Amino acid sequence: MSVPLLQPALADPDPAPPANRDAAPPLGAVPRHVAIIMDGNGRWAAARCLPRVAGHRAGAQAVRRTIEAAIRAGVEWLTLFAFSSENWRRPEDEVADLTALLRHYLRTEVAELHRERVRLRTIGDRGRFGPDIVHELEQAETLTRDNTRLNLTVALSYGGRSEIVAAARAIAEAAAAGRLDPADISECAFGGYLFTAGMPDPDLVIRTSGERRVSNFLLWQSAYAEFLFPEVLWPDFSQAHFDSAIADFLQRERRFGARPG
Repeated sequence: MSVPLLQPALADPDPAPPANRDAAPPLGAVPRHVAIIMDGNGRWAAARCLPRVAGHRAGAQAVRRTIEAAIRAGVEWLTLFAFSSENWRRPEDEVADLTALLRHYLRTEVAELHRERVRLRTIGDRGRFGPDIVHELEQAETLTRDNTRLNLTVALSYGGRSEIVAAARAIAEAAAAGRLDPADISECAFGGYLFTAGMPDPDLVIRTSGERRVSNFLLWQSAYAEFLFPEVLWPDFSQAHFDSAIADFLQRERRFGARPG
């Protein structure tokens, strides 16, 4: 999982609950929000006797294909897990390669995203990246913020547990300051303190490479998501793989805890 984005969205201590956060698409509808754990770059490179950075570069090409596939399918929200909070533990040279790749991506791809009317934003602790990258991320978000064709969210230096802890801390601080009545804390209100405030929960979560773990990704948000674990390594992920995932999703009956109709 790797390539790289937002400070916790907690600047407003009392955010309004996101609208229609839990609204599910009707049975048989294309998923509104697809989230992907992009896994397998290292194994792809190793199988070809290439350095790991070659796998990450090939993975960046898969990102482009996936964005195009999501637009064609009519998906409104696409979230990509690019760099986890745990990825900082990787060897220093690999982290440096990933950071350089992120910088290159921002400088070469954002203009095209804007032309395609894609809105880019990031979630996670981007403050851990250098100030030059933080500045470029802010510029990219500002440039694309009014685009509506696809909402692309990139999770950078992101961890689901730390996100939940940060939200709980912010709620506790608001309650202690008298800005929030503890009786008013609901699931919807809690969601307003997460990085993903204002976004719909994912309908479909895909993890490539066949690994069957969520790896600390969107733990709160994916409570009722459908999961798919294709064997394909991320650099080989194609339009056909994306379309197959959508077709699989369309065959599933989502009950959200209710009995089948």
